[in-house]
Amino acid sequence: MPLFDPRVTAARDDFAAKGLEGRVPARRYVEGRVYEIAEPQAPVWAEPRPDASLTTEALKGERVIIYDRNAEGFAWGQLAADDYVGWLPEHALGPPGPAATHKVSALRTLAFPAPSIKLPPIEALPFGSRIVVNGVDGRMAITSTNTYVPATHLTPVDEYEIDFVAVAERFLGAPYLWGGKTVLGLDCSGLVQVALTACGVACPRDSDMQEAALGRAVTADAYSDLRRGDLMFWKGHVAIVRDRATLLHANAFHMATAIEPIADAIKRIGEAGTEVTSVKRLER
Repeated sequence: MPLFDPRVTAARDDFAAKGLEGRVPARRYVEGRVYEIAEPQAPVWAEPRPDASLTTEALKGERVIIYDRNAEGFAWGQLAADDYVGWLPEHALGPPGPAATHKVSALRTLAFPAPSIKLPPIEALPFGSRIVVNGVDGRMAITSTNTYVPATHLTPVDEYEIDFVAVAERFLGAPYLWGGKTVLGLDCSGLVQVALTACGVACPRDSDMQEAALGRAVTADAYSDLRRGDLMFWKGHVAIVRDRATLLHANAFHMATAIEPIADAIKRIGEAGTEVTSVKRLER
């Protein structure tokens, strides 16, 4: 067993990040270079090939430290926001620009080449994307890359949502996608991470990490007194409690983000061989 979690540690058999020297054994240590995600969203793969398992996604404006590249157009690095490590397509990377001023608050918005919604959009930006706004033209925000985004779809980066459950509920019906983090597809822990991040709460990427890091444990006999915003965990799965009767989760059974009675979910998942491992209550 490794002494570190390879999902969030920039270390491989052949090298490790320079900052890990003295903490993680490696044949050599290398300095990374900071890049920015230049496309609306970028896949992060477990291996350097497009048919590899999708482990997570990086959104436009996120920073990533790149430590390695190969001749096939893949780059290996670590996301700055949640420390996740993996392979990204080189074409999704750009030089780091000024600090973002705004983030996308709509589930998805369009960027246009001029201040007219009649023009074909250049790109579609997912919820949580980070951009630099340099000015306003009517109802359009002008970005640092000279695109025009509806200002009503943006929020300053230092403003946060209040109810992360309400944020998650906006993704109802979004298709289930292992490793996904947008309305085009997301998984259980991706939904939790996106919703909590929108509220300014730091959140790890995977459900086991979330179970270990978030909130305080609620004892099993308190299931009848569940509160909105409690997180219910199974091995490899997490759901968000909406109220005493229902929960919300992105799941492969519905192949979507869905609302389900708590009792039904516990029974159904239990019949598949997995019992609830914990309920965590976030401090607010």
